[in-house]
Amino acid sequence: MAEFSTVARPYAEALFAAARDDKTLGTSGWLDLIKEMDQIAAHPDVQRLLSDPKVSDAQRAEIFLGLVRSQLPQSARNFIQLLVENDRLMLVPEIATQFETLKNRHEGAAAAEITSAFPMSDAQVADLITALEKKFGLKLKPHVTVDPSLIGGVRVAVGDQVLDTSVQAQLARMRDTLAA
Repeated sequence: MAEFSTVARPYAEALFAAARDDKTLGTSGWLDLIKEMDQIAAHPDVQRLLSDPKVSDAQRAEIFLGLVRSQLPQSARNFIQLLVENDRLMLVPEIATQFETLKNRHEGAAAAEITSAFPMSDAQVADLITALEKKFGLKLKPHVTVDPSLIGGVRVAVGDQVLDTSVQAQLARMRDTLAA
């Protein structure tokens, strides 16, 4: 995965720079577009078809562009063509992830992956986000999931920082302390 990340980075940065200059779509429109492309590229049937050596580059581009439902500007078509020519179409999911990170960083925001042992109400999420925004100094965009194996508490990941207040993590720390 580290290799995908490294190879995808220049594409994501170039796409983000172009999106910032795009007066019609802007970064938000491009984010929606690249997320749609991400869903297409991540589908197993599409991956099999696009990695088939019998399929030419022209056919790959035509098939992929045909699967996109949104109206594509010429710049998006050119981007897909560039990925096909460089045999990088399978990097679209990683490019989408990095593009979103660049957009968030540009806006002074970050994605917050919140994993809770139990379902959280909107008010609880809002309270947690308010406290976390003060801690990180960023506008956070929450994505909440439920994982009963945490037993209780929450685990929050913002970028490469993780705050784990789950019962599972506390038990693991106690086990490590006792074993030492």
